[in-house]
Amino acid sequence: MDKLLALRTLVEVAETGGFSKAARRLGVATSSVTRLMDALEQSLGTVLLTRTTRRVLLTDAGANYLEQVSRLLADLEEADSSIADGREEPMGSLRVAVPVTYSRLCLGGALSGFMTTYPRVKLDLVVSDAYQDLAVERLDLAVRIGLPNRDEHLIVKKLAENRRFLVAGPDYLERHGTPRAPIELASHACLRFAYRPGRQRWTFRSDARSEEVEVDGPFITNSLDMLHEAVLGGHGIALLPEWVVQQDIRAGRVLRLCDAWSVTPQQGDAYVYAAYLPNRRHSRKVHAFIQYLEEWLRAQHQG
Repeated sequence: MDKLLALRTLVEVAETGGFSKAARRLGVATSSVTRLMDALEQSLGTVLLTRTTRRVLLTDAGANYLEQVSRLLADLEEADSSIADGREEPMGSLRVAVPVTYSRLCLGGALSGFMTTYPRVKLDLVVSDAYQDLAVERLDLAVRIGLPNRDEHLIVKKLAENRRFLVAGPDYLERHGTPRAPIELASHACLRFAYRPGRQRWTFRSDARSEEVEVDGPFITNSLDMLHEAVLGGHGIALLPEWVVQQDIRAGRVLRLCDAWSVTPQQGDAYVYAAYLPNRRHSRKVHAFIQYLEEWLRAQHQG
């Protein structure tokens, strides 16, 4: 049994949830995948996969084994690419995860410019708002927005600020009035991003003052795009990133409220950052991407 091939095949089976799908990805016969997984389980003396009529699932032992195997394969891939990275020009495959709305509104020009500047880097872009394990998903780095509390085991590089504005449509304010102070939000329809279920507390700061206001309303969603549309539709007041609403504010489609205060949905100030595994710390293509993105975002903000 080719152990390295078996490990890579296990990753494909786990990702696709089936032998035939994994076989199509690998370009081999389904029977070859089945025999390889049987041989791997026999060599380990344990069952890694549960076969059902519809899907192949990892057992608990299989999930634990896969987590360790993914790290080993990531290290091996990084070792291979480091040979290319030893050259002056970054090259090779670069797998990057980016948030959905942020990539659509803010990163198109940056990604295009990066590909033009570094034509020998093959960019593999994963667009998702899901929090992904970089080792398991074989990601070189992730662009994330928030507090990097969950990324203590990763190397984190701040790329840009993520200021939030309190905004509402003119129609809503005509019907319900304009709040002049944070405390007045308690009596307004506040549209919320689903950081957590139920009511939320928004934190307002001005100089040395700090206020927390518990807010509630008729709409909560895990989609910034849908939250944005609800504000434009005049359904209430929302807390949205500057990069989502700056054009609407300039055009008068929404109005900024309580602008003497900075506001966050939690105690800490979230920001845009890049996160990558420690085994990528010497990767030329990872550092090239981060540096390019940081400079591009800074230029956009100054412009």
